[in-house]
Amino acid sequence: MKNLKILERLQQLHHLIANENTGTPKELANRLRVSQRSVHLLIDQLKDYEASISYSRSRKTYYYHEDFNFNVTISVTVMSNNEVTQIFGGSYFYKTVGTLQVSCSESNYF
Repeated sequence: MKNLKILERLQQLHHLIANENTGTPKELANRLRVSQRSVHLLIDQLKDYEASISYSRSRKTYYYHEDFNFNVTISVTVMSNNEVTQIFGGSYFYKTVGTLQVSCSESNYF
């Protein structure tokens, strides 16, 4: 569940940055209900996906220098043990330019 929460926060952060409505780092931390340090870590994660993010002191907001799109798609499927065994040979995490896709199954949490 921790990974899902991080993805949710990344998507929320992306939305705020795209709208140039983050506020100061302290305000952003309060809005996301995380520490200021966590805000910087989340921003670093977006930068790992080649997002060009800067902060404007005059406008008091983070913003993107270039167009950037971040989509999170989560699919949960209940499967039998045999089906899950076959899937473990595959990959659960796919990265494409600007898009993050995650697949999970209920068995991942047991």
